[in-house]
Amino acid sequence: MERVKSISPACGDFARRAAEKWNSVAKPLHSLGLLEDAVIKIAAMKSDENFTLKKRAAVIMCADNGVVAEGVTQTGSEVTAVVAEALAKGTSSTCLLARTFGAETVTVDMGMKRPVPGVLDRRIAAGTGNIALGPAMTRAQAAAAVTAGIDLVRDLKSGGADIIITGEMGIGNTTTSAALAAELLNLPPESAAGRGAGLSDGGLERKVSAVRRALEVNRPDPDDPMDLLSKLGGFDIAGMTGLFLGGAVYRTPVVIDGLISSVAAVLAAEMAPLSKDFMVASHLSKEPAAKMLLDRLGLKPVITAELALGEGTGGLMLLPLLDGAMAIYGHAHRFDELPMERYVDLC
Repeated sequence: MERVKSISPACGDFARRAAEKWNSVAKPLHSLGLLEDAVIKIAAMKSDENFTLKKRAAVIMCADNGVVAEGVTQTGSEVTAVVAEALAKGTSSTCLLARTFGAETVTVDMGMKRPVPGVLDRRIAAGTGNIALGPAMTRAQAAAAVTAGIDLVRDLKSGGADIIITGEMGIGNTTTSAALAAELLNLPPESAAGRGAGLSDGGLERKVSAVRRALEVNRPDPDDPMDLLSKLGGFDIAGMTGLFLGGAVYRTPVVIDGLISSVAAVLAAEMAPLSKDFMVASHLSKEPAAKMLLDRLGLKPVITAELALGEGTGGLMLLPLLDGAMAIYGHAHRFDELPMERYVDLC
């Protein structure tokens, strides 16, 4: 965690260079909207207005959550390992998207009940405790999981990764993320908890109840993000928090996926505010607290499509949009190549 102290801001000079490069393209100014903003921000992260995004990695953090015992999910914890196995074999929806958009899938066991062959072993323990009864993990375990995420960014960056997409797989993790969102945003449990992977009315009631009890039993310190994480979170969320911190340490863009990823991003920003400079929001999840979490980060999602699959799928969907923007940014004709005057910014 000492590395977090080394985080410095993204380079504003390269953001200005990228903005000027956009303005030289023979098209109406700012006409690609948030995609132009994303390119400018990534240029600042990389200190290079002529960057490329050739090598991509989708990192899927897998872990089990003890709160499943409260009946807050439609499926049992065994499904975490089933999906992790599909990720490792390359047959999941995430893998299909990753192959389509030229990304590597890195599946990580942060704390599943059952180890899966072919999954990168970074497990802290065989699942977390039930947050409705007590802390999810110890503070030391939370710190170890965050450190594992930072280390993964270091390793991926050393291997040439240009951009990292965050993802997760863990039955019960919309409940842990709802508890964290409730505390981070000062929301009542019923406003933070959604239906996740398709809960019935009764299941939603149990989920809200579990979140309420988690807050009452654990009494987390709202000013201490590691306390919040250890008491209410999961190993998957902790690992993703490390990915966002690692992105800032190693100056690599890290893409936020949906609600659970957004919770991890906010926790990272609470630990190191400058880490926000290295985050890119992909889409707006349909979970209740999603927009409020992105607003907390000051980020606007590029995609609004009511996505809720998780596992990094929304983050991967951003890649072809960035590819399109980068094609125009790098190769479209310029005003100085055509018999026409540049547009003037009148706003």
